[in-house]
Amino acid sequence: MSNITSIKQQAVENFAAQFPILVQRGIDEPTWNALCNTIYPGANPDSVVMAIDYCKARGLDILLKPVHLVPMQVTDARSKEKVWRDVPMPGIGMYRIQADRSGNYAGADEPEFGPDVAEEFQDPYNQSAKIKVTYPQWCKYTVYKVVNGQRVAFHALERWKENYATQSGKTECPNAMWRKRPYAQLAKCTEAQSLRKAWPEIGSEPTAEEMEGKEIIINEIPGSQPQQSVPAKSRALDAIRGQNSAPVTLDHEQVEHEASAQVNHANTYADHCAAIEVVDTMEEWHKVYATAWQWASETGDQAIAEGIKQVAGERRAQLNKAK
Repeated sequence: MSNITSIKQQAVENFAAQFPILVQRGIDEPTWNALCNTIYPGANPDSVVMAIDYCKARGLDILLKPVHLVPMQVTDARSKEKVWRDVPMPGIGMYRIQADRSGNYAGADEPEFGPDVAEEFQDPYNQSAKIKVTYPQWCKYTVYKVVNGQRVAFHALERWKENYATQSGKTECPNAMWRKRPYAQLAKCTEAQSLRKAWPEIGSEPTAEEMEGKEIIINEIPGSQPQQSVPAKSRALDAIRGQNSAPVTLDHEQVEHEASAQVNHANTYADHCAAIEVVDTMEEWHKVYATAWQWASETGDQAIAEGIKQVAGERRAQLNKAK
């Protein structure tokens, strides 16, 4: 056996010993690194495992990212305490896959849009400035399904004002993605609604595109579900390695404060990443990246800084390749 082969074999064995829960799911070290660094950058490892199980149960390839991880605020039915959890939610791509797998998907029309509306929003980062956004008033999307041999149309109409995501819960200003791509984002939301109408078996769960940047509050969950009052970072590696650790006790106000700060970072992180991913020129890239990097540095979170750096690097490479 060559030295290279021996080293690779040793690496596989070390990974299997350290992360047996992943090996049981058929996840090797390169795949795990891709999931944590590219598919779900910045996500808690235990949440990534949850996404793996979600996709496996539905026969989906997780590397295609048919499911997204969305922070959700949940109120325990017994204690009434609020905790934050990463919840796997389907992407619009997953709905398309399910419709195609049904065998009776018969295509879709191009989305129709209502008249443009120009509106100014208060810049949440500069109180003396306004952000002007032009968006379609509504979008209509039609999908077709073969029913008893006939091609039947299923329509959905959604309004931009009822769907757009804000930068945070404290402002009405749309986030970067909804400012940059107001038509495409609304079209995705409307398409998801039309697919749910045509294929009820898809379920009534909203897609991640519909909920992107929004804070979701579930009033109650069964009291028997375990509370997650411990910050996710203190549980993540233990959960992956299959180890048990003693619970950490924190004051309720401290828990809510830390959880709230974590989610605010998550929402803002997603907003900055989205802004980077949609730039069209290197000049715009430099401007957006500088803003994102300044924010990432201020958080003091190395994982956030590395995530911003990676997304920016990938987008820069794409722009250079397109020249």
